[in-house]
Amino acid sequence: MRLVIGISGSSGVIYGIRLLEMLKEIEGVETHLVMSSYARLNISIETEHSLKYVEDLADVVHSNKNQAANISSGSFKVDGMIVAPCSMKTLSAIVNSYSDSLIVRAADVTLKERRKLVLMPREVPLHTGHCKLMYEASQLGAIIAPPMPAFYNKPQTVDDIINHSVSRMLDLFDIDTGTTKRWAGQKS
Repeated sequence: MRLVIGISGSSGVIYGIRLLEMLKEIEGVETHLVMSSYARLNISIETEHSLKYVEDLADVVHSNKNQAANISSGSFKVDGMIVAPCSMKTLSAIVNSYSDSLIVRAADVTLKERRKLVLMPREVPLHTGHCKLMYEASQLGAIIAPPMPAFYNKPQTVDDIINHSVSRMLDLFDIDTGTTKRWAGQKS
């Protein structure tokens, strides 16, 4: 399996990092990473990780400015793409096919090739324009997967919440990390 991972400049870069950490442990998954300049900045603001650490988690790292990268073409076969987090700017560009960066171009290619595109918008509160963009992205075929914490799994730490959100995204690609506490129904 081959997945493109986009990390855009919204708060919540830990979701993209954790995604790469989980995928690194899964045999047979090749990851292609592309990060916006503000994602790179947010890594230093929001986490203790270095850019080198994050880049080393991926099999291939692409410059967001390189529109000639293999992931910018539909002839380069991938199983899908996840943008985590997905800023409203990136969401707007994807919806409007404004491919001024590799993240957006790769997402556009993913949609046009009818491959799975999962977007994790990370913004609150949302105004009508944000909601409209998510609706329009869904109409184009994207899956909207905001990081909504579940509490039936009784999370004890922030990491538990992050891990659950990320593993639920990977469920969309039939990748089971073994970290998801699944709802088993209520005992009567």
